[in-house]
Amino acid sequence: MRPYEELIVDIPNYPKPGVVFKDLTPAFADADAFAAMVDDLAAHFADHGITKVVGAEARGFIVGAAVALRLGAGFVPCRKPGKLPRTVLRESYALEYGTDVLEIHADALTSDDVVLIVDDLVATGGTTTAMVRLVRASGARLVGFGFVVELAFLDPRAVIAAETDAEVFSLVAVD
Repeated sequence: MRPYEELIVDIPNYPKPGVVFKDLTPAFADADAFAAMVDDLAAHFADHGITKVVGAEARGFIVGAAVALRLGAGFVPCRKPGKLPRTVLRESYALEYGTDVLEIHADALTSDDVVLIVDDLVATGGTTTAMVRLVRASGARLVGFGFVVELAFLDPRAVIAAETDAEVFSLVAVD
């Protein structure tokens, strides 16, 4: 078992009844666990020629920026509406407990970029597929996804596969 696995805490009925939230903040707070998490994700994609890592607000920023640094790539934040000061690309998506919108700067990615999408967790795939559509709209080439936790019992890979054939890699799968 990797050091980050034992530090993931289940929070029942958060943010609403019936949802078991996977709290990764204890793993982020532990230097060795956080380093192992970032190293494991970056090592898997080291040979993919990544130029940009895209991560969603807010925990995707934590993991994505660190992975980008390890890969020698830039980081592109996907933000909630109204948080970016220049022209944006915008995408709506469904969550397991509601709906939301993500935006990236319209000039953040180009057709020369090779993109890895990184997030702390993939559940239903809604946030992830919104990021796929943003990357696609920018003209960049998406080569993969790196997740710390995958809620495999929700089958996010099927949702992602409907959008793209890019590789999905998860450190921890919850069946």
